[in-house]
Amino acid sequence: MYEDLLNIVLGVIATGVSASLGWLARTALWRRGLRRKQAFFGLPGNAECVLVVNRDAGSDGAVRRYDVFALLELAALIKDCGSHARIVPHDATQQGFGERTEFCLGGPYSNRRTAAHLATLLPGVDVNVDVEPGPDRGAFTIGAERYREDGGSSEYVILARLTAGEGARPVFLFCGQRAITNQAATRYLVRHHEKLARKYGTDGSFVLLLKVVNSQAYGPDVVELVADVTRAALSPAPQAEARTDPAQPEISGAP
Repeated sequence: MYEDLLNIVLGVIATGVSASLGWLARTALWRRGLRRKQAFFGLPGNAECVLVVNRDAGSDGAVRRYDVFALLELAALIKDCGSHARIVPHDATQQGFGERTEFCLGGPYSNRRTAAHLATLLPGVDVNVDVEPGPDRGAFTIGAERYREDGGSSEYVILARLTAGEGARPVFLFCGQRAITNQAATRYLVRHHEKLARKYGTDGSFVLLLKVVNSQAYGPDVVELVADVTRAALSPAPQAEARTDPAQPEISGAP
């Protein structure tokens, strides 16, 4: 009788110890992952970052619907890091970069802050901002190659993480040819930040060119990684040549 009771007690103790060790291991892994995520986004606990938003040129200061969706995805990510965000209109932002993490949303035609970042940090990138219809309207020229949009079928967006200035907090740039591509880029970043952190580190810069496939049917969910264009984007570009069919894309579909 005594031996049976002792075995039961020892079994309960062993189960409790195993459960405690498992909980401690899971907690340690979660904290390690959180620290890596915070380091990649430059968002330590209780840090402040800024969300720089564009405005719809056809409305009275409104933000486009897809840009609102992008802001919601970024807000959830920032909350997961234990930080908080301040939303600032693109034409009311007068500060340098590197002091706090910045998420800048929209192309240079609707976001002055993006235009400044392109001119200062990405001299190898040129975005056509013509308002008149034409084949090159909204086209990206990166290095010697040009990427034209085909509305609703294939559209491009630049996703960049740039570190410069004092403090070296990153600037994340989502520069798309249409508002839906901005959301596609934020979604791509949220889904793939662990892979990007492993490849580029928590303090490195990168510039990726993404293509959003058939957005009129799939929305922002089907995205192809066209190329890592970091070297070309950071260097002044030579004369551009048209490019219509990027080779060997990597496809990331909806989960």
